[in-house]
Amino acid sequence: MVCAKIASSGEERKGFWMLKVVVYDCGYGGEFFADQLESELPIMDIIRVIDWRKANQIQSSPKEARRIALSDLRPYIGHVDLIILANHLLTLTSLKFFRRKFKDQQFVGLRLSEPSSPPKQEIIVLTTKAVTRTLQYCNFALRFRHRVKTFALDAWPEKIDDGELSATEIRNTLGDLASQKNYSREILLGCSQFHDIRPELSKMFGVNIRIQDGFNDTIRETCQVLKIRGGKKKLK
Repeated sequence: MVCAKIASSGEERKGFWMLKVVVYDCGYGGEFFADQLESELPIMDIIRVIDWRKANQIQSSPKEARRIALSDLRPYIGHVDLIILANHLLTLTSLKFFRRKFKDQQFVGLRLSEPSSPPKQEIIVLTTKAVTRTLQYCNFALRFRHRVKTFALDAWPEKIDDGELSATEIRNTLGDLASQKNYSREILLGCSQFHDIRPELSKMFGVNIRIQDGFNDTIRETCQVLKIRGGKKKLK
């Protein structure tokens, strides 16, 4: 069952027409992103389309993820200003497909951020096995070769959704890395649910750790696509 939450009626508010934007995902990651988007760009009518019950199916294969997303999004295609795929797997495997198939509809996706670390330091990537199996992620890792240390944490998204991922489990899994000097002060998050554990990662790795989940980059791209000003980073 798809849970769709509409933040407002989409009617004119205080002299401004609310832009209709769909945020699509299969768990709390989409909710986290929609919350930040709504906070930074309040001129938007955020429609949250969260397909909770099909989360495992969406993670099972890119083909199945695309089929489910197409079914869920079809009622909105052509009727909203923008559709955002707040899911790294869907962005990697299906964003180009949606843009080619529906040329009159604007789409944006939550991408894996580019690392900004010094060349000799390794990069930590926290994601899921489904993402690591994509050709796009393989090409990403190949570009940085031995610098990328990937953790496929398949159980964590569901635990985050259920409120069951503990600080102890996070520390048991990643704690040893925090004391190693060869790792960069940067962590890339390749699963939108992992936005929820940013505070714990900051405690483990120190306040100077750079944690990138792609949220700000996607909000900036949203502003560019809709030709509006906003987001934490200034548009050039």
